[in-house]
Amino acid sequence: MSITKKQDCGLKQEQGSMPAQTHAAKPKQNQNPVLAQARTSALRPNRVIALTLDAPSEKQKLFLKAKTKHIGFGGARGGGKSWAVRTKAVLLSLRYPGIKLLIVRRTYPELMGNHIRILRSQLTGIAKYNDKDKLLRFSNGSTISFSYCACDKDLDRLQGVEFDIIFLDEATQLSEFQMKSITACLRGVGAFPKRIYYTCNPGGQGHGYIKRIFIDRRYEEGENPEDYTFIQSLVTDNAALMRAQPDYIKQLQALPPKLRDAWLYGRWDVYEGQFFEEFSDRPEHYRDRRYTHVIAPFDIPADWRIFRSFDWGYNRPFSCGWWAVDHDGTAFRILELYGCTGTPNEGVRWTPKAVFDEIHRIETEHPFLAGKHITGIADPAIWDAETGESIAETAARCGVHFIPGDHKRIPGWLQVHYRMAFDREGFAMMYVFSNCRAFIRTMPLLLYDISKPEDLNTDGEDHVADEVRYFCMSRPIPPRTKEEDGAYRTNPLHLFLDIPREALGKLPAPEPGGRIEIIKEA
Repeated sequence: MSITKKQDCGLKQEQGSMPAQTHAAKPKQNQNPVLAQARTSALRPNRVIALTLDAPSEKQKLFLKAKTKHIGFGGARGGGKSWAVRTKAVLLSLRYPGIKLLIVRRTYPELMGNHIRILRSQLTGIAKYNDKDKLLRFSNGSTISFSYCACDKDLDRLQGVEFDIIFLDEATQLSEFQMKSITACLRGVGAFPKRIYYTCNPGGQGHGYIKRIFIDRRYEEGENPEDYTFIQSLVTDNAALMRAQPDYIKQLQALPPKLRDAWLYGRWDVYEGQFFEEFSDRPEHYRDRRYTHVIAPFDIPADWRIFRSFDWGYNRPFSCGWWAVDHDGTAFRILELYGCTGTPNEGVRWTPKAVFDEIHRIETEHPFLAGKHITGIADPAIWDAETGESIAETAARCGVHFIPGDHKRIPGWLQVHYRMAFDREGFAMMYVFSNCRAFIRTMPLLLYDISKPEDLNTDGEDHVADEVRYFCMSRPIPPRTKEEDGAYRTNPLHLFLDIPREALGKLPAPEPGGRIEIIKEA
């Protein structure tokens, strides 16, 4: 394969030497000719076939040339992401004989419409597609496999499979667990440096993970910052789309504000479908508590009431939160115990007795809680005694007492919205101490249920949210009116405040969570 010198797109580092062009067709304007050496028995030996690819944009060139292990590309709708995936996959397949690549999207129809159908047409005579195996095989032995991941069960198809290169197209549609499980297949024995390419827009269940590693660049143990590159691409960077659909920007500008900010401007501080749109984590306001829900811990006055909210889980995490309520009714989440293994939404599988023994120990020893009367509220389901002693009875034997919470979902979510709303001065009726990492990590990632938008999508990691809902329903408050704060809307689908962007600033991503952690210091 070769690329003409005049239109090499900055790819010579990846493509190697440039043999002389033989009989390629004259490229069209804004197209880049690529020659592939065909060596199949069905074609004449040493025949050169012209493969014509559109010339990349400047941002697409950066994506094609990037050489770190993790490469992110996108940030808004219409940035030419799928084209970049297809083109990079083809170039690598032709340049490195025998290389194994994988392209993943959330659903099979998306794979077919965005990649398979186009590549089958584009690579006629160069590669052959096997529909049974969902695999495109090149004459030089390279292969591009296609897989979808609509749910965790779909990961089973990739067990034991190895790849040299993986593309996660529209990565934010996948969960963090799914992305990490798929990228674990990056272990081919070939000499080619292993890489993972992510194309992504703000929004979706994987938003938090992608934002952390590419936008906020906050890394956990075992993650090397030098391995990560992100290339921001907006619709205005896609000249081909602008020529084909000159009104596309107007269509994006007509969207609701949050979708417009994400899809047109590529802003990662807003989520598509985010359920708790009001949530704000602004470290610069941890002390004055304005326009932020996360605040610095402080000593709890002795006369404040203390509450405990609880959601049971075994295979999934259990969640326990402690609240202090001041004389004005403002609630402060001061402490939490979250039963997660470190893998999102995976429970530690403690027995009920082990859970409540730990809760009792914390309430006996922690300075915020020791000696205090604590009112416990829990999911009514823990009183189910059909299979023997109920979970609530086990808790009582351990000295941990609850009353049944009101588990109505829509009224409960409304109460959470009401408490999280800011007034004119930027103050809320609910705050979270900065040591409550499970709340800070999981609450902003929850999405609306598409089929029932006033409710939360239960596929997410919603255990903290559920126990917060039980607590809020135990102390209901009325919604603020527009006259009271000038911005609040009682419709939970439109609660995001009309605060100037310069006032909000950049909202940081939640801290990475995952461990059972008791913070004892104030």
